[in-house]
Amino acid sequence: MNKAPATTRVDYGPDEPAMQAYFREGEQRALSLPNRGPVHFTKDGRLHSDILASFSHYGFYVLEGLIELAELKDIETDVIDILERLPEKQGALIDTQGRPALAADCTGPTLFWSKPLGDPFGGTELAGGRHPVKMLEPTPPADAPEELVYLILGALQFSEAMLRLYGHPQLLAIAASIHGDDFVPFNEAIFIKKPGLGASVAWHQDGVTHWDSPSWNQDIHGFTFQAMLYGCTAANAVWAVPGTHKLGKIDIAAMVQANGSERLPEAVPYISGPGDVVIHNRQLVHGSFANTSPDWRISMPLGFHRRSSVLGVHGGGLHAAPAVFDEARIRERSRMIGYAIDARRQRFSSEVPFVYQPLADTGESLHWNESVKRNIKDYNLLDFSI
Repeated sequence: MNKAPATTRVDYGPDEPAMQAYFREGEQRALSLPNRGPVHFTKDGRLHSDILASFSHYGFYVLEGLIELAELKDIETDVIDILERLPEKQGALIDTQGRPALAADCTGPTLFWSKPLGDPFGGTELAGGRHPVKMLEPTPPADAPEELVYLILGALQFSEAMLRLYGHPQLLAIAASIHGDDFVPFNEAIFIKKPGLGASVAWHQDGVTHWDSPSWNQDIHGFTFQAMLYGCTAANAVWAVPGTHKLGKIDIAAMVQANGSERLPEAVPYISGPGDVVIHNRQLVHGSFANTSPDWRISMPLGFHRRSSVLGVHGGGLHAAPAVFDEARIRERSRMIGYAIDARRQRFSSEVPFVYQPLADTGESLHWNESVKRNIKDYNLLDFSI
C-alpha cells in the first residue's frame, strides 16, 4: 500500500494547536498506563490473570506483536485488493477499473461512506442516537473526493487472510478466557482511516440491549479485538476513557458540555504498532478524530459475546435485522469460527489449531473450500447486535 504522506497538508484550522497538544498529552497518558505487553497464558491455556485484571480495570489492553509479519503481509495484500475494488462512488456497481465492485451483490450491510474528514454519525439519530455530539470536521483538501468508504462490515467474506486471523488460536483462547468456552461471535469489520481524509467516529458506548437489565455487568455487551495492520498514532487511533465500561450508560453529551469541547481530558489513544491487537470492552466511552495525519490506520475489529448475553435475547437491530437469537441462529453464525479455524490450519500447518468447544461438543467438522467461500456471502445478516 502507498503509505506516503498526503500531498496536501490538512489540519484543524484554528483548533490545530489545541488538537496537537491534546494528542501529545493523550499519548503520554496512554503510555503511562500498565496495560500493554506481549500475550501470556497459563499452563492450562487461559489468558494470564494479570492481563485479565488489567483489562477488567481499564477496559482495554494492548497486546503487542501478536500478529506475525508473514500474516500481516497476507492481510495487507487483501486490504490493497479490497481498496482497489471499492465502488467508484456510492451506489455504483463497478470500481474505478470497470470491474464489478466489492459488495455490489451483497444484501447485508457492508460499505459505510463519509465525506472526507467528516463525522457521519455524530449529533444524529443514526445507530440509535448513541453518538450524541458531533466531532470537529476539518476542511478537506480541494482535491478530495466527495465521499469515501471508512467502514466495511461482513469483512470475512472479502478477505481470506482476515478470516484466518479470526481463527488465530491465541485470539480465540483469549475470547474463551473472557467469555467462557461457549463464547459466540458478534461481528467483524475493517476501519479505514485514509491519510488526510479519514472520517471521525463520535464519542459513544456500544451496546443497546442490556443497559437496564437486572443482570447488567461490565462485560455484558461483549468485547472486540482491534487488530492493527500498521499501528496507530494519537492522531488516527481509537480513543477511550479508561474505566467507563463499569459505569453503566453515560450521558456523553453532558460530559462534552461540562468539558467545553470534545477533547475529553481523561481519554487516551490506543497507541499501537503493526501486529498489535487491542482487547476493547464495547461499553467504554470511545471514539476517534478525523485523520488529518499522513498515516494510514487499517484496523480490524473482531467481536465476541458471552452466550448468555445473546441466547433468547431480542437483538437491537443495529448490525442486522431485529430478531430473537435462538440456538439455531447461534449455531449457524458460529460456524464462521469453524471455517476460520480450518482456513488457518490450511495456511499455517505447523500451528496447533484452536478447539472451539461448541463445535467439538456436536462433533461437527467444518472445512474451508471454494464452495464455502461462495456460500458465506451475506453471512453478517446473522450478526448478534445487542
